Amino acid sequence: MSHPWPTIQFSVNGKPCAVHVPPMKRLLDVLREDLRLTGSKEGCGEGECGSCSVIVNGELVNSCLLPILQAQGANIRTVEGLATNGKLDPLQQAFLACGGAQCGICTPGMLMAATQLLAVKPNPSLAEIREGLAGNLCRCTGFVRIFESVVAAAAAHSADTPSEQRSEPSAHAR
Repeated sequence: MSHPWPTIQFSVNGKPCAVHVPPMKRLLDVLREDLRLTGSKEGCGEGECGSCSVIVNGELVNSCLLPILQAQGANIRTVEGLATNGKLDPLQQAFLACGGAQCGICTPGMLMAATQLLAVKPNPSLAEIREGLAGNLCRCTGFVRIFESVVAAAAAHSADTPSEQRSEPSAHAR
């Protein structure tokens, strides 16, 4: 059966996907409605709150602002892609342990922003955490518990990483 829209192909959490949707449909809506990945939330629909944040080709983006056509060939990681084999990611565990997750609206975006931050800065300072999460709004926690969660996750990762792997990042990773 032919579709009136083009086939848009990309991967989500390491799995190939192909959708036939209007090319200007928002990535957020494709994830939630077509792929049933409901972790990303719509908070504002204007790219201001960060609740819909996902990682596209290694960059943190607001999925409410990205037309699906721009995701053609992209590698997308959502909050559902953090856990492995049913085991929570250390960052997710830290959010639970430190009380970084409250009502849950901002949590997926905070987790994705923190994931991106920790990929670039494995041991961020408080100022770097503030900057890394600056595009995400939370109305429940006052951010302190979220910042503490990121610090705890960084510490857990550092403790689990052998010292020879904790050296300075390569020049292309900076």
